Amino acid sequence: MADPAPPLLELRNVSVMRGDCLALDRISLRIEQGEHLCILGPNGCGKSTLIKTLTRECYPIAGGDSSIRILGRDRWNIFELRALLGIVSPDLLAACTTDATGLDVVLSGFFSSTRIFPNHQPLEEHRQRAETALARLGIGHMANRLLAEMSTGEAKRTLIARALAHEPQTLLFDEAGNALDIAGQVELRDTMRELARAGLGIVLVTHHVSEIIPEVERVVLLEEGRIIADGAKEKVLTDEALSRLFGITVRLFREDGYFYLHA
Repeated sequence: MADPAPPLLELRNVSVMRGDCLALDRISLRIEQGEHLCILGPNGCGKSTLIKTLTRECYPIAGGDSSIRILGRDRWNIFELRALLGIVSPDLLAACTTDATGLDVVLSGFFSSTRIFPNHQPLEEHRQRAETALARLGIGHMANRLLAEMSTGEAKRTLIARALAHEPQTLLFDEAGNALDIAGQVELRDTMRELARAGLGIVLVTHHVSEIIPEVERVVLLEEGRIIADGAKEKVLTDEALSRLFGITVRLFREDGYFYLHA
């Protein structure tokens, strides 16, 4: 009998300090390969710290019972990780220079930068993969358009293409709908659904219940650096749980596979 596949990510008793604040408090979280998962919580609950811990921008407090493993390994070359986990983050969008083109932004992912600088020498393979990723998202015509001339929605799709160019197993969306208008939010949700149906794992980190696409099966609630609930979304997403999480009485309703809140 074959050994079971190791989880994509496994955090055990992970605590992280941000200044004098304990931002994550002994978090334990396991995410399987190909899983569709949402991490939901209000601003300040530790979501950003969790992402930065996964991307090695923040480091956990050293402890004998604390560990972070990716595909069963606790040490990785960061370049290898890109083929496993692609990150779509508003921090990255803010860092991209406005005189970069769509193709520049996607190609920059091969160099861990935010544009193509004179010392970078993209290979033809890089260019082909970048153009393929842009075309896959229906924005091939954005290849030569400046980032400054794009709508926020177009820029977000360009960032998704940047992550897809590495052909990762899973995409992590960090507050993906921020700054998008209603049309942009709908387009983004449709894009996430298409990617999920194509076999990519989706990890959505958000404070908006309405961003949870129907393909997401599992929801984790994060409050003040701790996981307070983790399970099937139909069981986790309740009036009582979300009222506690957001500190206000809310009512939850569902329509066409999506969840919405009324205060």
